[in-house]
Amino acid sequence: MNRNASLIEIARASGEPDVTPPLDLGARVRDLRKARGWTLEQAAKQAGLARSTLSKIENGQMSPTYEALKKLATGLEISVPQLFTPPAAEKINGRMAVTRTGEGTAKATATYEHDLLAETLRKKHMLPYRARIRARSMSEFEGWVRHDGEEFLYVLTGVIKLYTEFYEPVEMRRGDSAYYDATMGHNVISTSAEDATILWVTSLS
Repeated sequence: MNRNASLIEIARASGEPDVTPPLDLGARVRDLRKARGWTLEQAAKQAGLARSTLSKIENGQMSPTYEALKKLATGLEISVPQLFTPPAAEKINGRMAVTRTGEGTAKATATYEHDLLAETLRKKHMLPYRARIRARSMSEFEGWVRHDGEEFLYVLTGVIKLYTEFYEPVEMRRGDSAYYDATMGHNVISTSAEDATILWVTSLS
């Protein structure tokens, strides 16, 4: 395993794993009905079901047939699979992390010197980090760096050359950026006299 991939894996592993609870179909139907502001009578009429049938479904007192499920979905103006798709978990609003210059968590390798950003936020969907590019030649890498997800690269200072598995090398300067599939092999070297610095953002989901 290359060192950069392990950095990504460590970030993905941070925080507790999400566990999806089993779906309560009755509660799901009731929530969908209430979200539309419908009474039992209104929803039953919309779906072409008896009020008592809908009440029993919502209270878990009967398992609906597939025909009843189709009527429910049609009445609620959704697809049958959406009946079994739990609503998205309540989102955390107002999350923010400020990382001052020099406060990033340093992770150095032979080719890159990383500063992990926004370290205080758990369960991130993106891993942002600033990197100083020490490498000057592809021979300094132990093969391609590749990992799951997508990646965004933005040149902050200096000049780099971005090598990828399926494209010709690209020289990039301050202000240039690239977005690519991170499962494709990729390496970066500095071509300027000083070590170039870049901002990397890697998806974690």
